[in-house]
Amino acid sequence: MAKQKTLFECQACGYQSAKWIGKCPNCGAWESFLEVKEKDLELANKSVTPKAKKAVSIVDVEDSGVDRIPSGDEEFDIVLGGGIVKGSLVLIGGSPGVGKSTLLLKIAGLLAAKKMKILYAAGEESNHQIKMRAQRLGALDENLFLLGEIEIGSILDEAKAGEYGLIIIDSIQTMYSSALDSAPGSVSQVKEITFQLMRHAKSENITVFIIGHITKEGSIAGPRVLEHMVDTVLYFDGDGSSDIRILRGFKNRFGSTSEIGIFEMTSEGLVAAKNISSKFFSKDSTNPGFAITVLMEGTRPLAVEVQALVSESPYPNPKRSSNGFDSSRLTMILALLERKLGFSLSRYDVYINVVGGIKVTEPSIDLAIIAAIVSSFKNRPINPETVFIGEVSLTGDIREVSSIENRLKEAASQGFKKALVPKLPKNIKTSMKCFEINEVVKLIDWM
Repeated sequence: MAKQKTLFECQACGYQSAKWIGKCPNCGAWESFLEVKEKDLELANKSVTPKAKKAVSIVDVEDSGVDRIPSGDEEFDIVLGGGIVKGSLVLIGGSPGVGKSTLLLKIAGLLAAKKMKILYAAGEESNHQIKMRAQRLGALDENLFLLGEIEIGSILDEAKAGEYGLIIIDSIQTMYSSALDSAPGSVSQVKEITFQLMRHAKSENITVFIIGHITKEGSIAGPRVLEHMVDTVLYFDGDGSSDIRILRGFKNRFGSTSEIGIFEMTSEGLVAAKNISSKFFSKDSTNPGFAITVLMEGTRPLAVEVQALVSESPYPNPKRSSNGFDSSRLTMILALLERKLGFSLSRYDVYINVVGGIKVTEPSIDLAIIAAIVSSFKNRPINPETVFIGEVSLTGDIREVSSIENRLKEAASQGFKKALVPKLPKNIKTSMKCFEINEVVKLIDWM
């Protein structure tokens, strides 16, 4: 009998090699190669080869709208673009213990209460453990079915026989296909399982949710092909020291990826945060080094507190550290302060923190960052009833930001009285007292 050939496959990107390699030449991952039998690769590649179809003119394609199902949780529906899309394949990633399983179990309970049959296939926990969590969440319902199985063929057989309206796979890294000999979580296994789930979702017009763990770098564990095959990719994250959890969309074929959902971990489980704005700032602080700004997360304005600490460094190379804010942009702002305002910070450590675990990507926070740094450097507190909104350019100009009227409305609703902003449009209406500044030098004059 001829000896079966084997290959080595990178578990991060799927790159194949005839021999084991320490570092993947394609993606740069270390210690990521595992031995895979050539038979498994042939079966995996064969299973994803579609049948040839005749091309159709785009004008002859039937226009079928997206059929959405409200989940019963407003925050969850916002991220998905208005509700769960029938026939979609959704991947939810997050670090261990952040609450991915809890979130989907809660959603399953809400849908089961609406008389939808739900199949929850668990490969990491027993049915007893899941029931204990469901009791805490109030998700016990006769329409929610648990299946302790990790073989994908058996799971799909049960899904077809039971005529379920939604399937939850927890988690993709624990599942395997008996058609392949490779270990669960390998590239070939994940590729095969995801394809079978996608085929079942599209053919039966039901939604499938897949839970996936993330690596220490923050990406979904396993091959990148997983994210390419699904319709929607969501990330569930949160600070370990906070009860706030944030659900973000990174890919969505049926909606926007700019929205976020905010949840709170309580004694009753994971609940949608009702008054979310007050959770990201405090108006009682009179200490120097903090400032308030208003961010836009999709269509939602959020008042957020920015904290800064400037202290003299005992070392020749001072530290520059930021949490929730781009460190390279912090370096740019410090260079601007030294050039335009004459603040020599080369002998000082500078630390920036955005409260609540929010990760800021938009530049409208620049003015608040500068205000917090100056406040800490001069040891002079800022009026807690003031917000700072504006992007700062390399020349020191304060530039306009989008949705300024919505930001000011949110600030006014939270009880703020004053706002330092760039030049406002003439037709804007606000109850706040706004101070328009066009360059960063004027910020120092105001403080």
